[in-house]
Amino acid sequence: MHARALKNESFPKRVLDSVLATIGLLSSGPLWLAVALGIKLEDGGPVFFRQERWGRGGKRFVVYKFRTMVASPNNSERSVQAIVGDPRVTRIGRLLRATALDELPQLLNILKGDMSFVGPRALPINERQARDDGAEIADDKVAGFKDRLLVRPGLTGIAQVYAPRDVLRRHKFKYDLLYIRRWSFWLDIRLIVLSLWISVGAKWERENKARH
Repeated sequence: MHARALKNESFPKRVLDSVLATIGLLSSGPLWLAVALGIKLEDGGPVFFRQERWGRGGKRFVVYKFRTMVASPNNSERSVQAIVGDPRVTRIGRLLRATALDELPQLLNILKGDMSFVGPRALPINERQARDDGAEIADDKVAGFKDRLLVRPGLTGIAQVYAPRDVLRRHKFKYDLLYIRRWSFWLDIRLIVLSLWISVGAKWERENKARH
């Protein structure tokens, strides 16, 4: 798996990330303004949500997203993964999540090299899940966690497209390991195109709900 994972970090993949991130940032300026205005008009809270996440090799990095939930008075509060129909999601947040526009700021993470367009989800540090069975388990104690850190986390991927949002981590990590083992440049292209299709149709939330 290690050799395959190293191939996953190939030069063509990094070039594709840089080119697409640059095009995305240059072309999405009006969207940034519209989204920021919509968030401010709804509740006057902060536009961006900041969170520390796991990167390649266990390195931690800070990711920014457009805020889609009610503002928390304590930013250091441990995160709980959102589920379909989560009452914390704002009205503008539902639209942003359905179209994946809340992820736009992560283009900066991709350009910096913290992330790739395709890969395992950029996992929040010890995120708590609503469906975790029994006692809470630290990330590094979940089978498959260390293997998924062999590659850069992705904006989209097999797990993001095909796994239900609130599936248990140990099951979702299996999708990530499948991606690492079967990676190819054309698999990345296919997942990017599929993700764009879901975004244009505003089907991210519906796609996840349909797989329950």
